[in-house]
Amino acid sequence: MQSFGDTLSQVFRAIAANKLRSFLTMFGIAWGVGSLLVLVGLGEGFRSGQHRNLATFGNDVVLMWNGTIPAVANQHTGMRPYQLTLGDAEAMRQLPEVRGVTVELSRSDLYEVSQWSNTSSHVIGVEPNYTAIRFIPMAQGRFLNAADVSERRRVAVLGFKARNLLFPGRPLLGETITINGTEFAVIGSVDKISRGNNDYDDQKLYIPITTMQELFALKGENIARDALTSIQYQPTKKGDAIEAVAAVHRLIAQRHGFDPSLIDAFQEWDTIQEMKMIGAIFTAMDVFLGGVGIVTLGLGAVGIINIMLVSVSERTVEIGLRKALGATQKSILAQFFWEGLLLTAVSGLIGIAFSAGLMGLLQSALTGKMPGWDPPRLVPWSAALAMGSLVLCGVAAGLYPASKAAKLDAVEAMRRE
Repeated sequence: MQSFGDTLSQVFRAIAANKLRSFLTMFGIAWGVGSLLVLVGLGEGFRSGQHRNLATFGNDVVLMWNGTIPAVANQHTGMRPYQLTLGDAEAMRQLPEVRGVTVELSRSDLYEVSQWSNTSSHVIGVEPNYTAIRFIPMAQGRFLNAADVSERRRVAVLGFKARNLLFPGRPLLGETITINGTEFAVIGSVDKISRGNNDYDDQKLYIPITTMQELFALKGENIARDALTSIQYQPTKKGDAIEAVAAVHRLIAQRHGFDPSLIDAFQEWDTIQEMKMIGAIFTAMDVFLGGVGIVTLGLGAVGIINIMLVSVSERTVEIGLRKALGATQKSILAQFFWEGLLLTAVSGLIGIAFSAGLMGLLQSALTGKMPGWDPPRLVPWSAALAMGSLVLCGVAAGLYPASKAAKLDAVEAMRRE
């Protein structure tokens, strides 16, 4: 009885006898596996890059700004403006659908001066809980606290770019700056937030909301003393803002005297919905790119089946002679089955190793250098899919030609010479 070692020895001799054909066959499978992994890895790179960009705004945040109320739904003439206020924010904190609320009062027309330089950054009045809702990584010192707000202290926290402009290469903690001529003590600085050329968040300069309203309140006709530029909140139900948005719409509409069904009256950005939309887009992209890779892999498997059928046809006399000398159908079946499976498995592993190496090089060379995009990375589920597909392709590529070879009649096979 033929041993497994003898079978493998015959398999290797058959592969070595047709080196070019074996190489081209294996290249097709390796290319299919590599394409599947790299294409899915590209999609996942885009997904993770976009998720990281959104994460710089904060976790589960809906941003609402001052809006205009249309006189008639879907009409953009005769619109009446309204401003969000601290009273609106306090009312929102009472909603059971909302778990966290913070405010902003922003102006970009103020002038900041230090003993080293001057600039015109975005001065923002905020509350101490701003860091719990928005992404504010501290680099030095501290952020604003409750005492700063209640005592209307004149203290400031500098954004990354504002810090570099006002204190280029110099210590800043305990130093003072002036904002439109009023002195502020610098108590901290924020690490870099922005990515790429959009450095808006790095230009910010944070002061207590009460100080901002006292010194730099919004000016204009019919603008309330406690008017804000933005209210930002988090829904009680994590990852789902539908109920929270509806509740906030009803509240703001009631407080400002308009119908909550007038969607055009609300100026807002739901980062949760944005995240879901991006996720759906890239899931569809993964399915499409994975499908392209599977098709490529399938074509490689068809190529192996054809090559194995050609091999059976070329070796018909050899099969007949082996049967005449006592070889069983099982041994013939085993030889061709293992030959097809081995070609598929080795070429597939080569494709996985090559794609993993390529993506590893791209990770080390491009990480952090392309805003909104991460280099492709090896995704576990795509590797598992590739391995599963390889097993199916290998079985198909080995079993069908092997069964054809095993069923050949010894006498008829030897007559074909």
